[in-house]
Parts: sequence; C-alpha cells; structure tokens
Amino acid sequence: MATSSKAKKKTVRLASGRKRARQDVKLNAHNSSLRSHFRTVVKNVQKAVLAGDKGKAADLFKAGQSVIDSIADKGLFHKNKAARHKSRLAAKIKAMATAAA
Repeated sequence: MATSSKAKKKTVRLASGRKRARQDVKLNAHNSSLRSHFRTVVKNVQKAVLAGDKGKAADLFKAGQSVIDSIADKGLFHKNKAARHKSRLAAKIKAMATAAA
C-alpha cells in the first residue's frame, strides 16, 4: 500500500485540542513568514557580495543583523545558527575589502 507524503490528519475530539490545532495554524503561518524574511535578508546580502558592491552589502548586513537576532530571540532558530550566519556574511564582506586592496 502506497503512503502519501501528506498524511491525513485526524480530527481532535477534545475542545482544548481543537483550539490548539487552530492556534497551530496561525503560529505556523507566522513562523513561516519570519523564516522567509530571514532567508530574504541573507540572500540580499549574498547577492550584493556577488555583485561586488561592498557598500550596499555592508548596509544590508547591518540592517539584517537585527532581523537575524530577533528570529533567534523568538526561538525560531538556535542562537548559534544565527551567529553562524552573521559570522559567515561578515567574513564575505570583509573578504571583499581585502580582495579589493
């Protein structure tokens, strides 16, 4: 018997469970939005680095740091993951300065 990738969810009987399921839908949408925003910020910095625009990359990184930190504070990602992303982006920007010199 072939199992589908999307398993059919069972309906919850208890009122508290039904409420929790409703809340989970809203929370999932919010977390997905935050995760998408995080990816966009990182991608924009990487694009600026690839384009060779150090000033723009530095500005985007400076604005993006708060986004990355806030997502880590909310618990969406571990703090070490946020630090790793910030460190790698900073290293790429710093490498642009040494490559230009």
